[in-house]
Order: sequence, then structure tokens, then C-alpha cells
Amino acid sequence: MGSPGVHILETKQKNDGNSDGVNRLYERLYNDSEVREYIELADVAMAAIGYTEHGMRHVSVVAENAARVLTELGHPEEEIELARVAGLLHDIGNIVAREGHEQCGALLAYPLLRRLGFSPRETGIVLGAIGNHEEERYPSLSAVGAALTIADKADVHRSRVRDYHPEIEDIHDDVNYACVESKLIIEGARSVITLDLTIDAEIATVMEYFQIFTSRMMMARDAANYLGCEFHLVINGTELA
Repeated sequence: MGSPGVHILETKQKNDGNSDGVNRLYERLYNDSEVREYIELADVAMAAIGYTEHGMRHVSVVAENAARVLTELGHPEEEIELARVAGLLHDIGNIVAREGHEQCGALLAYPLLRRLGFSPRETGIVLGAIGNHEEERYPSLSAVGAALTIADKADVHRSRVRDYHPEIEDIHDDVNYACVESKLIIEGARSVITLDLTIDAEIATVMEYFQIFTSRMMMARDAANYLGCEFHLVINGTELA
């Protein structure tokens, strides 16, 4: 889960389905020493090139949000669990390279998933989600992949900034640090997914947010459309998309 004060998900419609066992495969992965080592090494690599946090905090937030997106939209338990799994593993490819990390991550995830007992079908769905979570040209391959894309792009928050120095010009750190609250709101009855951000305009402007996040919001919009939903973006109380 996220750091204290990070609002991971606000929901409008509850799913009354039985959730027993939904974490079975996810917990097996989460507690696996090799998986955790890959996640930690991926974050070390991101720190080395000056990127925001991509470690256990980020992947845990993404895993929970991806699962909750499908939960609130009434998807089957299997898809919910696989979305959580994909969220946990989606960035491990960063230990190989930042560019193409999604494809590297899918290759690294394959032996992990098979070793821990995932079926070929389950493995294939997770690999497709991981391998396409940065894809801008083509639609999501599955509901699991769409949920992963939304959850990943929605993780904007100051807790991702490693060591903020306002005197150093870094628009990515500025925008993330300026985001003091981030809410991903799922309204299943209305088929609407909203990312609601509160940004400290003294640290970064809304225009600066769009300067670096426009393509990511477009990807989130396309993923929401795949799930049969509209995607809305609200910043400081104003709906912008």
C-alpha cells in the first residue's frame, strides 16, 4: 500500500462478490525472495538515472489500484487477481533497461510465474499486460492490461520523489512533489473513472503537469475506454478532461 496520507482509491460502487482467495497467487509472488529482489534492483536502477520511486511502494499501489478497478467494475475474481499480479511485476524490466522495460519485464516475469504455479493462460494474460503497459499506439490487450495501465499512470504523488530539492530544476520531481493528494475514483454504475489530483501551484503549475503527463493521460483514457468507461481528469477541483 502507499505511504501514510496517500489516498490510493476512492470508490462509489461496491462489489458484493466473494473475495475469499483473491490474493492467493499475489501473496505467493509478493513474499517470494526473487521477486522482491528484482523489484528492489529495478528501483536502484531508476535511482541511478534520476527517476522517481519505482520500488515496493509504487508497485504495491499499482497492484492494489489495478485490482480495485476491476473489482468496482464487476469483473471476475480471476481477472482481479491477475491485475494485482501484473501490477506487482510490471516494472521489474527496469533492471535491464529503461527503454523497453515493459518487454524486458514480461520476459523476466515468465519463469517467475511458471515456477510459482501459474497456468499457461494466467501467465499469458499477465505477460501481455506487463509487455504493453507503456504502449501508446495500440489498445489494451485485455481487461487486466487496461486496469494496469490506468493504475500505473494514476500514481502521481509527492511520496514518489526521493529527495526533493526545489533549487534544482527537475520538472518530474516538481510535478510529483506538487501533487499533495491523488484519488482514483471508480464509479461502476456510471462507467466513469476519474483521476482527481490536488496540486500545489506554488511548486508546479497545471501546464507543467500536462507538459510531462499528457501522453500518460491519453493512455489511461484509452484503457478506460477499453473497459467501457469514460476517463475524467480533475485538478484542483476543475475537470480538465
